[in-house]
Amino acid sequence: MIEGIKTVNNFDFKNQIALMRVDFNVPIDKYYNITDDTRIQSTLPTIQKILSEKGKIILISHFGRPKGKPSKTYSLKFLIPFLSEKLKLTVDFCENCIGKNVEQKIHQLKNGKILLLENLRFYKEEEEGNENFAFELSKLGDIYVNDAFGVSHRSHTSISLLPKFFGKKKCIGLLMQKEIQFLNKFLSGKGKKPITVILGGAKISSKIEIIENIIDFADHILIGGGMSYPFIKMKGGKIGNSIVEKNQIIEETLNKILNKCQEKNKKLSFPKDVIIADSFKNTANTKISSIHSIPDRWMGLDIGPSSIKYFCNIIEKSNTILWNGPVGVFEFPNFSLGTRFIAKTIAKRTEKGAFSLVGGGDSIASLKMEGCNNKISYLSTGGGALLESLKNKILPGIKAII
Repeated sequence: MIEGIKTVNNFDFKNQIALMRVDFNVPIDKYYNITDDTRIQSTLPTIQKILSEKGKIILISHFGRPKGKPSKTYSLKFLIPFLSEKLKLTVDFCENCIGKNVEQKIHQLKNGKILLLENLRFYKEEEEGNENFAFELSKLGDIYVNDAFGVSHRSHTSISLLPKFFGKKKCIGLLMQKEIQFLNKFLSGKGKKPITVILGGAKISSKIEIIENIIDFADHILIGGGMSYPFIKMKGGKIGNSIVEKNQIIEETLNKILNKCQEKNKKLSFPKDVIIADSFKNTANTKISSIHSIPDRWMGLDIGPSSIKYFCNIIEKSNTILWNGPVGVFEFPNFSLGTRFIAKTIAKRTEKGAFSLVGGGDSIASLKMEGCNNKISYLSTGGGALLESLKNKILPGIKAII
């Protein structure tokens, strides 16, 4: 754990009001049915710990991007039946986050009960990092608890400013504790070797620092998805119309990364072949091409059969595995095969004793699609927060608790 950080286990919540920041920004369908409740389920142990000690809980969260204005579309009210059912108790709701109305409702709250406040982002001050808003929120609880790993990389009021109004009465929840422990286990580089990192997704810019940070201890770094094409282009390959972030600084850094890998004799691996398409849609015409010679007007949208075999062979021999980001345009079923193979192979390898850490919406979605999400050592609830942590940065939400 990080030195100086308290967890909920350091406090007794009897007769105390826990102001608990959670990340209930969950995906829903048009009928407001939750399509993936991982983030809520992951927070339940912290909630149950506080309730079992006869504490009171005020839950605060954001949902969507209402841009500082109240709106029925982004109300958190839809969570009440779901939370009440999961916790087997009536969860109350308040249409505001600050003010006399909220304070009155909290005053009436009994021990062992929960009150969910309305969407924090209905107040523009939440995303602005506003001291006054933080102060008003701080009046609502005795102990501040952050169990919202998924947003702890953001310098928003409820994450980075609010804790300072609680002095020493602030801590992280059990979910945050788990996230930090598993990340530390990976970032220490002391995991059982070989250590393999699979990085995918469209943007290379968000992951350059990660590659720089893990070169020293990773044995294999597998690059797939849109991230691979800038490297291939730089090495003189023809990539047709495949996605490329154009940026001089990116090019210089990629060069540095390639040189560093060569110096340290580290394996930076790219797809050998790709499934190319003549347009960016699921029904596009397709064929298999070498990643180094994609014809003009064609674009790579998934890794090909040789690449799947090559990547999966490396994963099968690995003992510590981290994966973030799909290796193809996963949202198109016709270009999801590579990502799904990676998911299945990591799950199988984990069952044989490897330690695996997976984060990012698409990576987790592919595991669920293959029915193997329960076979991974740890599923991270944060996409952006996971990426920031992998750059070896202390997240604002963690810094504010120390």
